Amino acid sequence: MASITFRNVTKRFGDTVAVDNVSFDVQDNEFFCLFGPPLSGKSTILKLILGLDTPDSGEILIGGKPVNAVGPAERNVAMVFQNLALFPHMTAEQNVRFPLVERKVPEVKIKARVASVSEKLHIGHLLHKLPAHLSGGERQRVAIARALVRDPAAYLMDDPISALDARLREETRVELKRIQRELGHTLIYVTHDQEEAMSIADRMAILENGAIRQIGKPSDIYD
Repeated sequence: MASITFRNVTKRFGDTVAVDNVSFDVQDNEFFCLFGPPLSGKSTILKLILGLDTPDSGEILIGGKPVNAVGPAERNVAMVFQNLALFPHMTAEQNVRFPLVERKVPEVKIKARVASVSEKLHIGHLLHKLPAHLSGGERQRVAIARALVRDPAAYLMDDPISALDARLREETRVELKRIQRELGHTLIYVTHDQEEAMSIADRMAILENGAIRQIGKPSDIYD
């Protein structure tokens, strides 16, 4: 697993400063939330961690190592997208296997990894189904399994449960916290829902206009 550090990171798109001199440390095995309104810089920070965007200034470290010049494939960070991005023509099992197949992992190891994450996420009975035949919560778990199957150093989630109804959102929050605790991965979770951030984060950062306004434990920020 790995820590993630931003040191005075700035990212501009034309005249717009999307991330403005941002510094923070996410500790190993921490559940860290980025909270803020739309266009506050949350999703851009995730893209910078993934290597999909590069900072104009500042430094990003994963596991204590600078990664500004490291490509996305070498960063060992997995992403669960807002729309989950499951392939509709593939079964749940094929979706989960996909990252390992792409990396040409031996079949025996693929089977072992899929079996392991499926057991931990309780999706074994869903593996034969297409995404269209899964509930919102089930699709969520399959997407998490796909992110975890290659055992990343850290994984990122971009507002992944916003489309679920209130009851299912609450259930999924509890489930996400359980999964993160049991698996021990570093997790950075983006949300625009204050209640959600407070209920699941070990620590959180509040973003506004690309800058961090507050950072700390939810109980300290809202005490």
